[in-house]
Amino acid sequence: MPDLLKKLAGLVLPFWMDDGEPKKLLNAARKFWRDVYGWITWPASQLDPLTCAEPLLHLIAYDRDITRFDGEPLTLFRKRVAYAFVNAADAGSVAGFIAIFERLGIGYVELLERQPGIDWDVILVRVTDSQVAENTQLMIQIVRQYGRTCRRYQFEVLTSLKIYINSGWEGGELVCYHAGGSLTGNVKPGEYLCYPASLNNNSSAVYGARV
Repeated sequence: MPDLLKKLAGLVLPFWMDDGEPKKLLNAARKFWRDVYGWITWPASQLDPLTCAEPLLHLIAYDRDITRFDGEPLTLFRKRVAYAFVNAADAGSVAGFIAIFERLGIGYVELLERQPGIDWDVILVRVTDSQVAENTQLMIQIVRQYGRTCRRYQFEVLTSLKIYINSGWEGGELVCYHAGGSLTGNVKPGEYLCYPASLNNNSSAVYGARV
């Protein structure tokens, strides 16, 4: 709040006068000087596209080469007029072009140049499906006004999906035992030869081999 308005709000009458006609006179004086302050500062406030009157806004927009497209909200039109100079300065670089989208409320985008399998003059603009649905005309206007000369822009829509991955632990152990022995002895064909093998938990297992 400006200093004058602060001083007007801080005016206080002595307690023996803070009632009746003196209080009414103080309130009238506050209102009068607030109006005077508004009359004096009105011309200066009309230089700001975000706060000026709408007829003057169109005049400033014409001076800054900004045209209002069909269905454009007034608040967005004010932003485009207010950021016309800085947007024109940022139009030549990838980072600056991304900044234009963020500055006008579209959000973050990705620009990809010289992609495999695509013509060298095509620049991919990656956006989400919600950005396209809400700002179709605005994005077309940005590309038309701030896009590079002799470049084609192609929008690539990204759709995000939520993926849930459960994590956990699983332990296991693989142990190999070698059983060997002689086949000599009183062993008949069709019988098994059994060899004991000890496991790591001090238990025993028997491996058999058919003769």
